[in-house]
Amino acid sequence: MSVTICQSMGFVVSALGIGGMIASTCMDQWSTQDLYNNPVTAVFNYQGLWRTCVRESSGFTECRGYFTILGLPAMFQAVRALMIVGIVLGILGLLVCIFALKCIRIGNMEDSAKANMTLTSGIMFIVAGLCAITGVSVFANMLVTNFWMSTANMYQGMQNIQMRYTFGSALFVGWVSGGLALIGGIMMCLACRGLIPEESHYKAVSYNASGRNISYRTGPYKVGSGYEPEVKTRKGAGYEEAARSEDGRRSYPSKYDYV
Repeated sequence: MSVTICQSMGFVVSALGIGGMIASTCMDQWSTQDLYNNPVTAVFNYQGLWRTCVRESSGFTECRGYFTILGLPAMFQAVRALMIVGIVLGILGLLVCIFALKCIRIGNMEDSAKANMTLTSGIMFIVAGLCAITGVSVFANMLVTNFWMSTANMYQGMQNIQMRYTFGSALFVGWVSGGLALIGGIMMCLACRGLIPEESHYKAVSYNASGRNISYRTGPYKVGSGYEPEVKTRKGAGYEEAARSEDGRRSYPSKYDYV
C-alpha cells in the first residue's frame, strides 16, 4: 500500500512540476523593469523568453516577439533550449508513468516491467527538474550581472539614466516547478524499489530417474510398467532357475533359503 501511495504522490507532484514548467516558459515576466529609482512612470517594461512587452499607464499593453534567433545572446538561447528539453522529458515521463502505475493493470504486465518503467519515468522527471532549475538560474545570473553593470554605469555618469531589470514572477514559478519535478522523480525512484519482486533464495533440485526403471527411457526401448521381477543370473546354491508350478507360475526362492 505504501508503494502505491508513494508512486501516486510522485506522479501528482511531477505533473504539477511539469505544468509549472510549461507555464513558466510561456510567461512574459522573466525580467521586469526596476522601479526603485523611478516609482512613478508612464511606461512599464517586462520581457520573456519569446517576446518583450510594454504596458502604459492607461492599461494598454503592446508585445513584440523576437523575430531573430542569431541576434539573441548565446546564454539566452541556452535557457530556451533547457526549458524545452525539460518540458519534453517531463511529458514523456508522464506518459511512461501512467502505464507504470500499480493501480492500473494493463494486460498481463508483470511487476518487474512496471518497476523498470517507474524507474525510467523517475529519471526523466529528475533530469527535467534539473534542466528547469539550471535554465532559470542561468537567466537569473544574467539579470544580476546586467543589473550591477547598469548600476555602476549610472553612478559613473549621473546624467545617463539606464533601464535596469530585476527578477520577474516567471523565475520563481520556474524554480518551484523544477523543484517539484525533482522531488516527484525521487519519489518515483523510491517506489521502484518496492515494485521489484523478491528473488527466491531456494535452489532448485533436479531428480533423475533410476537407470533400472525402463519406463522412463525413450527411443526404441520397450516401455514397461516397472514392476516386472528381475531375473537372477548368478550361479550358486539357491540361485537355480525356479521350477514351474502346476498352475504354470514360477516360484522364486525366499530370502530364508540363502541362510
